[in-house]
Amino acid sequence: MDFVLLAWLFALAITVHNLEEALLLPDWSKTAGKWHHPVGAGEFRFAVVVLTLLGYVAAWLATVNGKESVGSYLVAGYAIAMLLNVLFPHAIATVVMRRYVPGTLTALLLNLPVTLLLLHQGFQEGYIHGERLAWAGPLVTVSIVAAIPALFYLGRRVPVFKEY
Repeated sequence: MDFVLLAWLFALAITVHNLEEALLLPDWSKTAGKWHHPVGAGEFRFAVVVLTLLGYVAAWLATVNGKESVGSYLVAGYAIAMLLNVLFPHAIATVVMRRYVPGTLTALLLNLPVTLLLLHQGFQEGYIHGERLAWAGPLVTVSIVAAIPALFYLGRRVPVFKEY
């Protein structure tokens, strides 16, 4: 399987993962304690829609711009963020809390294998290289994490999402 196909599969995997979270996480967050601040359904769903679209934009950029492109590093950086997301909060919180954390199933069954394959193929096919990914990966990851509060804020103000 080649990197470009895996980039699109990655976008699809995060879509399914984000859908699971969008349906279950807002209610779960009300009882999650230190693991997740309570979040409204509308603001959370707005954030996951934007983050999901980002995955497709990155896949498209990698497809049209090819090896060593900004798109390739956006996809790879996003993959690193999702790999970290498999562990924290999903797997760790599920074990520590002794209850299911929404998104854990899709994180383990979809995100984990697809992201590992994507990164492996990216290196194998020359779409990404370690030196550049060493700074681009953390930059993309930190940017995504930093954007979440702003997306929640915007989600509370977008009329169509206020109803959900």
